[in-house]
Amino acid sequence: MTEHLSVLMPVYNERYLVAEAIERVLRVESPLVRQLDLIVVDDGSTDGTREILRELAAARPGAFTYLEHDRNRGKGAAVRTGLEKARGSVVVIQDADLEYDPAELPRLLVPFVEREAEAVFGSRFLTADYRRVLYFRHSIGNRLLTLLASVITDLNLTDMETCYKAVRTDLLRSIPIRSHDFRIEPELTIKLAKRGARMFEVPISYAGRTYAEGKKISFRDALLAVGAMLHWWLVDDLYQPDEYGSNILVDLASVPNFNRWMGDTLRPFAGARVLEVGAGIGNLSRQLLPRECYTVSDVNPHHLRYLANFAEGKPYMDVRRLDLAEPADVEALAGRYDTVICVNVLEHVEGEAQALRNLRTTLAPGGRVILLVPQGPGLYGSLDEVLGHVKRYTRAELRDALEKQGFQVREIFDWNRVTTPAWWWNGRVLRRRHMGRLQLKAVNLMTWLFRRLEPVLPWPGASLVAVAERPPGA
Repeated sequence: MTEHLSVLMPVYNERYLVAEAIERVLRVESPLVRQLDLIVVDDGSTDGTREILRELAAARPGAFTYLEHDRNRGKGAAVRTGLEKARGSVVVIQDADLEYDPAELPRLLVPFVEREAEAVFGSRFLTADYRRVLYFRHSIGNRLLTLLASVITDLNLTDMETCYKAVRTDLLRSIPIRSHDFRIEPELTIKLAKRGARMFEVPISYAGRTYAEGKKISFRDALLAVGAMLHWWLVDDLYQPDEYGSNILVDLASVPNFNRWMGDTLRPFAGARVLEVGAGIGNLSRQLLPRECYTVSDVNPHHLRYLANFAEGKPYMDVRRLDLAEPADVEALAGRYDTVICVNVLEHVEGEAQALRNLRTTLAPGGRVILLVPQGPGLYGSLDEVLGHVKRYTRAELRDALEKQGFQVREIFDWNRVTTPAWWWNGRVLRRRHMGRLQLKAVNLMTWLFRRLEPVLPWPGASLVAVAERPPGA
């Protein structure tokens, strides 16, 4: 197995080294590298580097892709620009200062080929080649920053500040990169960890420049890095806007107390062999595991990747792509489950009848479906639109839809009455297109109170829960 590797090289004022750096990257050969494309981004150089790069690009047309910034915008900005042109399955960042040896790029591909990695960091602290004595102070600074990153991400990292970060291209493109400068290092580290990426470190050598050459980590730089880590620890900005609404749905992971309430509500109805449709990143799954058999499904490829990593070490879990509108997706699952859980999914499906028939197909006779859907057509607003909701249900509509597909409805009840006014205010009055993070944090903090108020509030819930059975013998 081999990989197509895209190398992104941000360049700023490296007139003495850039030509050699490019040459070394283009010389890389390995059985692991099926194809290599190099994207060089000059980030507003003023020392003659730009003229050198233009000459190289003209002399070797097609050897590499050359892009320019009109002014110095920083490493993060250069990476964003280069990423747009990447054609490989894996992207790696290569600085132009030759502190990192391009000959070692294939080493970073080994976990991709052998261990299905999604991100690989080249660690300067896992090899005897690191210049420990000459750069001792540099080493301490990096180790302290790495220690903080490990605490924040719950990863066992040895080198967070490494330039050599190789990431699956589709994964990296789905992550919004906000940092313009070197703070891209902690930003990427924390966001990859929060996305549940399958991450590895491999040892690399390092030839750092001396302080006389201007290469050092200042106290200010360290403070900026710490500030970036704390920022991205607190802020869940993990997905680019996409057709699945991933950037909005991930916000629900920031309300664990609310998710626990949902799990406590649905758990009494769940059996031993469970199929969860539209599992997202497992917010509900975590509340219901373990089970004799638990299949999580989704249509979002980013969520499926996350779920596959989450399922590692859980032999009772199975991960699969399942589109409720597609009968072929459920054929292999016919009659396998005693419970199907479908939370905030049915309202997204145009073919409601087909979706319910597919759910029925996966159930054994006597098995039950647990549906949670948004309630109240009068609440339909901008939040429903951006989430891709086709409709909001009434109790009668939900019962009728289930009975038409041969289900016996055992009960339907309101859930989450407290947030009904907030949903109306945000979606109908303010016409908001996203959920405010402060509001979500307030919801999470106040869930204990919501649970106590739920039985006494007089208005309908924001959601309906239906429990229905496939009749025995049917």
